[in-house]
Amino acid sequence: MNTENQQYDVVIIGAGPSGAVAASLLVKRGWQVLVLEQQTFPRFSIGESLLPQCMVYLEQAGLLDALHENAASLGFQFKNGAAFQRSGEHASINFTEKFSQGPGTTYQVKRADFDKCLADGAQQQGAEIRYQHTVVAYNNLVDGAQLRVKDQLQNEYTVTARFILDASGFGRVLPRLLDLEQPSDFPVRSAFFSHFKDGIVDESFDRNKILINVHPIHKDIWYWLIPFSDGTASIGVVAEPTRFAKNAEPLACLNDFIEQDPFLAQLLNRRAAIGEARSISGYSANVKSLVGSNFALLGNAGEFLDPVFSSGVTIALKSAALIAPLVDRHLRGENVDFIADYSEPLQAGVDCFRTYVSAWYDGRFQDVIFYTEQNHQVREMISAILAGYAWDTDNPFVKQSERRLTTLVALCQS
Repeated sequence: MNTENQQYDVVIIGAGPSGAVAASLLVKRGWQVLVLEQQTFPRFSIGESLLPQCMVYLEQAGLLDALHENAASLGFQFKNGAAFQRSGEHASINFTEKFSQGPGTTYQVKRADFDKCLADGAQQQGAEIRYQHTVVAYNNLVDGAQLRVKDQLQNEYTVTARFILDASGFGRVLPRLLDLEQPSDFPVRSAFFSHFKDGIVDESFDRNKILINVHPIHKDIWYWLIPFSDGTASIGVVAEPTRFAKNAEPLACLNDFIEQDPFLAQLLNRRAAIGEARSISGYSANVKSLVGSNFALLGNAGEFLDPVFSSGVTIALKSAALIAPLVDRHLRGENVDFIADYSEPLQAGVDCFRTYVSAWYDGRFQDVIFYTEQNHQVREMISAILAGYAWDTDNPFVKQSERRLTTLVALCQS
């Protein structure tokens, strides 16, 4: 490895979905892009149920064909909606019946393979990716920034770029190095999760949908069940930390919560865990700013809400699709207002998701989902948001999310 200062147009920290899409979009515009990834791929990650809006951004980046070609061999499951269960009440949302234009189907993916598929695609398009390379310091320059990097042998070197994109996800590299982190206004929650051979034999179970299951007693506790095409599934439970026993062993804790719900216990009575279970706590995060002098934060490196509606990957890919053309213009010498053209538009969609996530936990949106006399047009508008189209301001439930939802809740509860 050359230890002298190396120069690129753009350096991206992290090779996950937002990093791979941003890299692909920028190399397609002719820029020299280096991606620095701390881990090796494939590696485990949560966020396994995509939303149809994702497919738009993957197609823009030239990565969609590879995803389709590898879906079957990698066990990815066709997905056309979401199913919900609460104490014997059942509801489902079909994403093909939605208000917004665009794809209505997508995949449920094992993220280790999905992320590697996208990263490999970015490499094939011309991005350079270095695995097991960790950014340890950031130094702002007048016309760019310099990064100090450690490789897998702990050798250090420097890289200079005209622009830096932080796509490090939960690693949140620049927020830590630049003191950008600030507490999320969401309550702290924990998740326990694992992969299982699900053993589901119930013929009424729809493997084409993620199942979101509400705890039979505590409406703020919910489970995800994400089926894959090879008979396995990702299963998790989410609650405030006080709901879990102190120092709980992840698999035992997860199995205990599954048994607390009669519907899930019966559906999954033949389940067998694959490998270790995991837990994560306090994952909701926020930052003081998504942009700074010669850098921007993408996806979870900026803000992560909550996994309940699988918005994480969609927000990550949206951030990459928004930032790439702006970086291109910046590198060509144009004046770019990154706050007006990146931070504010991205945040608008995040805030829309936030409305429905918050209302899920306080029970209001649950009452909407399980309401049995839904208006068809309203249902299509809600379906569009759950399909990821949280930036479509033609949708009244996007443009005026809090006001419209409040009115809808009142109608459902009356």
